[in-house]
Amino acid sequence: MINALIGFFIAILISALLTTRLYKLFFWYALNSLMLGSIAIILGLEITDKAMITTGIITIVIKFLLIPYILKYITKKFDIDRKAPPSLTIQYSIIIVPIILVFTFYLISPMLDSFGGNSNYVAIAISSLFLSLLLIIEQQNISARIVGFLFVENSLFLLGISAVEGMPMLIELGIFVDLMMLIIIINLLFKNEGETI
Repeated sequence: MINALIGFFIAILISALLTTRLYKLFFWYALNSLMLGSIAIILGLEITDKAMITTGIITIVIKFLLIPYILKYITKKFDIDRKAPPSLTIQYSIIIVPIILVFTFYLISPMLDSFGGNSNYVAIAISSLFLSLLLIIEQQNISARIVGFLFVENSLFLLGISAVEGMPMLIELGIFVDLMMLIIIINLLFKNEGETI
């Protein structure tokens, strides 16, 4: 089950890289967050970690439901351009994505044994991190770049729960506080962008 969810996690991220509409990008982020929350819940059930189960539920509520809604609301409020064409064409993206995936597995292959059964999850989490950074780099729209940063946070979260089989609850709560601060910053950035259009 977790293998399928992690497969969907990275497939959704690859779809986001090829997206040219802002609302579609919000949709892919919401789905990506749903997969992340589900992975956290299932891993928490497997290792009987109540903190991870709680974190998975909070992740789904905040990242799957709340943040995409806020992003969509702010986009409408400030009349932000909903086109988010990447600077890379689809042909180049289709070539770059497999290169990143292969490079990541090659890069961390000497360390995979130290992660035990979760080695593939760690490799996919690091690949997701690189793909999220590519999303930030290739986007010209500030709103799309902000979503790229949110994808980076999801990738780091996946890396944390797969590499060490759970993170302290205090760190997870700190991440959520950071996310709420990010929403405030997003509001200001969108307002500035809306005024310059």
